[in-house]
Amino acid sequence: MDLFDYPFMVRALIAAALVGITAPAIGTYLVQRRQAVMGDGLGHVAMTGVALGFVLNTSPVWMATLVAVVGAIGMELIRSRGKTSGDVALAMLFYGGLAGGVMIISVGGGSTAKLLSAMFGSITTVATEDVTAVAILSAFVLAVTIGLRRQLFAVCQDEEFARVTGLPVRLLNLLIIVTAAVTVTVAMRIVGLLLVSAMMVIPVAAAQRVTRGFTATLSLAMAIGLVVSLTGTVTTYYVEAPSGAAIVLLAIGVFMAMTALSTPLARRRARAARAAEEVCTRDDVKV
Repeated sequence: MDLFDYPFMVRALIAAALVGITAPAIGTYLVQRRQAVMGDGLGHVAMTGVALGFVLNTSPVWMATLVAVVGAIGMELIRSRGKTSGDVALAMLFYGGLAGGVMIISVGGGSTAKLLSAMFGSITTVATEDVTAVAILSAFVLAVTIGLRRQLFAVCQDEEFARVTGLPVRLLNLLIIVTAAVTVTVAMRIVGLLLVSAMMVIPVAAAQRVTRGFTATLSLAMAIGLVVSLTGTVTTYYVEAPSGAAIVLLAIGVFMAMTALSTPLARRRARAARAAEEVCTRDDVKV
């Protein structure tokens, strides 16, 4: 049978496409802010929300979103006020979130095995209501990352300059971290909470190898994320393997290919720059 004959595969492909676009979209800003591992911390704290969802018999996606957003806001407020270092706050998210999730689901009479699909992704667990939730959350992420790209780039590039120009720096910083938290829960069913950071970072790193400029990097990273997410999901239909692992390994493969391509591309750009400089020098001599 064709994979499109299975409703769960159709749902998985839709969710994978949304994950592939949204994760690199917010990841571009996190890489710019040197917060590439932010997705890991948010993924761990979202585990508490997943456990609450199972114990309370509510949607794990929406509950994980709520908990991740609250944790992200708390971390950003701590960082911005300087009461403790950002590294300490991130460590608390890492370990407290994961431990909280395990404790809650254990005390609630559940099994920690329920957390495995959220940790590493599972295409068979993507339900219709999950696709609806992912679509709504993805629309929010794309509206922020694309609609406010100029303002967000300014804040990520130089906070002091952005503040001088009148931009609401604290609000934009909170918006970035909240959007990252939402993206983590968007990717939960396909990539998994423990691997979502890879999809935020690797496509961006791959795009940076061959692009020059923020907009080009953002666009190519989203394209790479879309391709590897769909390819990895289709691969898991034919090969019995976790969808998250397949997607991340494909992304790493693309990064290696882009790295190999970047060397001759850099040489070509260098030759073009030298040629242009020689032309300018000759014109100056003639004058």
